[in-house]
Amino acid sequence: MSKICVVQIKGTIGIPQVVKDALKHLKLKKKNNCRIINDSPSIRGMLNKVKHLVTWGFIDEETLKMLKSKGEGPVFALQPPRKGFGRKGIKLPFSKGGAYGEREDKINDLIKRML
Repeated sequence: MSKICVVQIKGTIGIPQVVKDALKHLKLKKKNNCRIINDSPSIRGMLNKVKHLVTWGFIDEETLKMLKSKGEGPVFALQPPRKGFGRKGIKLPFSKGGAYGEREDKINDLIKRML
């Protein structure tokens, strides 16, 4: 089963309660928190609900080992990324040069910049 790495990139001020509940189920409480989750249809549904607040992708073994050497637990606190999230910031999806949404394999580059 493939592992998905989810990173919260925006705060929760002024968002609907339904979206806050989805973040709570993903166990993400703060910006720059990261969680490793097994891929499933229910997780994809929650990610779709909070896609404007998080970025996610498939994590490889090397990055997973680096992340686990930083700490234990289901949630990892990371630093803001060196050189920022992207050219156009956190207000646009990754597909348009921004930061939020699905990154597929490029999440590994982001995690390495945040460690």
